[in-house]
Amino acid sequence: MLESLNRIWFLLINATPASPEWLINSALFIARDLIYIMPTLVVALWFWGPEREVDACRHTVIKTAMALLISLAISWLLGALFPHARPFAEGIGHRFLAHAPDNSFPSDHGTSSFTFALAFLCWYRVWSGVLLLITALSIAWSRVYLGVHWPLDMVGGLLTAMCGCLATQMLWHHWGKALHQALSKIYRFCFAMPIRKGWVRD
Repeated sequence: MLESLNRIWFLLINATPASPEWLINSALFIARDLIYIMPTLVVALWFWGPEREVDACRHTVIKTAMALLISLAISWLLGALFPHARPFAEGIGHRFLAHAPDNSFPSDHGTSSFTFALAFLCWYRVWSGVLLLITALSIAWSRVYLGVHWPLDMVGGLLTAMCGCLATQMLWHHWGKALHQALSKIYRFCFAMPIRKGWVRD
């Protein structure tokens, strides 16, 4: 039943040779490049976050990194336990994005982008999380539209991201303070010169 719905949803979303070229090109940009906004924001938040909120910003960055590692580990485990072929590997729909015929569930792009979005939604500013969630949904749509993922791959990515953020929040209560202090010491040692010159935050 779920597999049948997955195929129906996929065929409703998937582009065809008759789809507008501008829409396919837009989807290609979203699918390949839009995700890079998210790690760029995280790096900027660590180095140049608001001066009065440096610790809070860096807590967000560390939590996001933890959640991403946990989410991707869960994603890898689920892929190993429940392998699923991509649509084009099964001869279904149309593909407009080159991709290896490897396991599709859950989507790594979906897992990563939803993790970033949920991290900002829960641990930074709600409006930033909402914007990143819209971005993540766009990435999820584009990869189904271009024929390299099933809709349920993206649902799996969202659920995996939720698990990663939840696990991170629980771990943070035990080791968050110590981890922040350790990483801050390493950062101040490695970036002593840029900090001294005022290029980045202390």
